[in-house]
Amino acid sequence: MEPRPLTVTEVVRNFSDYINRVAYRREAFVLCKGKKMVAELRPVQSGRRLGDLPEILSSLPRLSEGDAHAFAQDIERARRSLAREPLEDPWAS
Repeated sequence: MEPRPLTVTEVVRNFSDYINRVAYRREAFVLCKGKKMVAELRPVQSGRRLGDLPEILSSLPRLSEGDAHAFAQDIERARRSLAREPLEDPWAS
């Protein structure tokens, strides 16, 4: 839905009404001072759908091949190092 333009004066006079429209009807507004757009009043995104996950993951930055290889080596070294440490009971006195 395209945000509807409103004057700042209109919003000030009916602030509670516009906040309710944003909160309950999920409407969005662009606030204008004169003919200049100065702010946007819109609902805050509260979450994403599971169906959005592939798009989110594809938008993340990727490691280069060299960085991915170095990362895998770091993980393997950390695993070997941890395997050499004796297990301790954290509850033992």
